[in-house]
Amino acid sequence: MKVLVSWSTGKDSAWMLHSINQEYPNAAAGLLTTTNEAFDRVAMHAVRRELLEAQAEAARLPLHVVPLPWPCSNAQYESIMKTAIDGFVADGFTHVAFGDLFLEDVRRYREDRLAGSGLAPLFPIWQTKPTSDLARDMIEGGLQARLTCIDPRKLDRSFAGRTFDAQLLADLPPGIDPCGENGEFHSFAFAGPMFHHPIRHRLGDVVDRDGFTFADVLPEPNRLSH
Repeated sequence: MKVLVSWSTGKDSAWMLHSINQEYPNAAAGLLTTTNEAFDRVAMHAVRRELLEAQAEAARLPLHVVPLPWPCSNAQYESIMKTAIDGFVADGFTHVAFGDLFLEDVRRYREDRLAGSGLAPLFPIWQTKPTSDLARDMIEGGLQARLTCIDPRKLDRSFAGRTFDAQLLADLPPGIDPCGENGEFHSFAFAGPMFHHPIRHRLGDVVDRDGFTFADVLPEPNRLSH
């Protein structure tokens, strides 16, 4: 197996990588991320390119970035991704792994797009347990993440920038998925068993844009001790 990890920068893809490393040691061979060409950030999570690169370095995996135009139609997206997938197959990748949890339509879309491509889809954390239990497993397992995008129609904007921890789970209103699987929030994973070291960062501005609330996360250089 040579597994390409679909990498959103968030906690679910990070935990999925941890699961792969446990179940298929040394099979994960690269991270795949799409970025918004206009802003050089990861779509929806709004994570800066520098932090994405820092995650790949901490995971000790090659990073494969596919830039997408903004705006990007579904037809454009599928054409760009088909070209990328053909390249990954030529490079010897056999599988691509996703951090999806329970959304049937999302899984079906991925399976349909990959059918006959030469890459088989993997869903390592799909419906393994209720998301309330999964969220606690992530936190107790040492995963640390920060909420970078909030849908203010579902969750108060004050959650933007908060750390994904037990207190945050306790503060979520009824009806909000503890893993944000229904789009309530997106995150940036900065520490955990999938990384060889934590990613230094600091919280920047919180802004409202395009109907969402974004907490900017800034890279912070490592301080060398003397």
